[in-house]
Amino acid sequence: MSTYTDIFKIETNHVVPVRGKVLISEPFLCDKMFGRSVVLLIDHTSEGTMGLVLNKPFPLSLSDIFHDIAGGRNIPIYRGGPLGADTIFYLHTIEGIPGAFPVGKGLYVNGDFNAVRDYINRTPSVEGTIRFFMGYSGWESGQLEQEIEENTWIVGRETTASLMDEKASVGLWQKSLSKLGGKYAVWSRFPQIPTLN
Repeated sequence: MSTYTDIFKIETNHVVPVRGKVLISEPFLCDKMFGRSVVLLIDHTSEGTMGLVLNKPFPLSLSDIFHDIAGGRNIPIYRGGPLGADTIFYLHTIEGIPGAFPVGKGLYVNGDFNAVRDYINRTPSVEGTIRFFMGYSGWESGQLEQEIEENTWIVGRETTASLMDEKASVGLWQKSLSKLGGKYAVWSRFPQIPTLN
């Protein structure tokens, strides 16, 4: 028989991580990069895993780095993860970008940067079609599975629209967790450090 305290026991939802799904950090993970984070899995194979943290903005915009792009528009850059911190990645829904890697239905990462630059410069608003990240998150072979087994991550699914909605990135962790229902919805309301409640 389950007890009242069972609801506070953090445990995985036993969903297999695959490309296009998201990792939702467990509520009490106190890590600057991964605490309260949602990570889109860009690739997951027997050799390792790559992902992009979706909800940790940098105090930078694209035009701070590329002065000939965006016409001074404020296109934010997010912290994709602690690895490759000097590399820009872009997640987009733009069809026909040469070299773009498919992540999910109608969702791509990277591709020919000149084609992306042209798209941005000729499009009045790119909101909802392209997001930029500096760095990425990575796991060696078997490492992510071990972290899931240790209940560090819960595997979820988000729509392409919610992944591309920068305005929603602020509350993305809570929304992603609460969508799973049951005890996960309860966890989404926990304070990160319970003693601060």
